[in-house]
Amino acid sequence: MMNRAQVIGRRNAMELAVPRRQSHDIGNVIVDPNSNALIDGVEIEPFIQWPDDRGAFAELFRFGTGGIARDFVSSEENHIQVSAASSYPGTIKAIHYHFEQTDLWVPAAGMLQVFLCDLRSDSRTFGDVNTLYIGHLRPWKIRIPPGVGHGYKILGLQPAVLVYATNRFYNAADEGRLPYNDPDINYDWELQHK
Repeated sequence: MMNRAQVIGRRNAMELAVPRRQSHDIGNVIVDPNSNALIDGVEIEPFIQWPDDRGAFAELFRFGTGGIARDFVSSEENHIQVSAASSYPGTIKAIHYHFEQTDLWVPAAGMLQVFLCDLRSDSRTFGDVNTLYIGHLRPWKIRIPPGVGHGYKILGLQPAVLVYATNRFYNAADEGRLPYNDPDINYDWELQHK
């Protein structure tokens, strides 16, 4: 349940707002890539590894050929950037959002608790929150469209590595940030004792 939202920006015919969620929870936990509870525009694709007696091989993205990287093609507007972030256990990196940039995430090592929140005030899923537990135990790739707030927490006892591609070079003017513990989003980053 939500009260009125606070507008945080408008650009490219998109208005972003912080929903005022009354529930202190983790939203909908996504356990199926085709879940009806998935935020509109977010896509999930299996991260397939090919193990053998030497280790394993994985193809992360095929830009411009299909799947979640289908439209990642360099052009005048789009300049693909691939980056990696290594984080220690318990680290929280959140909450970020973009007006133009699309992110493709692949957890290359460790486990992540991924937070997603639809900040697009005209979206049918505005204010929805998704939690995904991804990494070596659930090898999924995620496509995060502009206007969807995102972040993650590293789970377990080992560092994690997130490899991500963006359809634009990093641009500080396109990135917005909210505190990880924003009182209006009201996301529960604590261990879920069930």
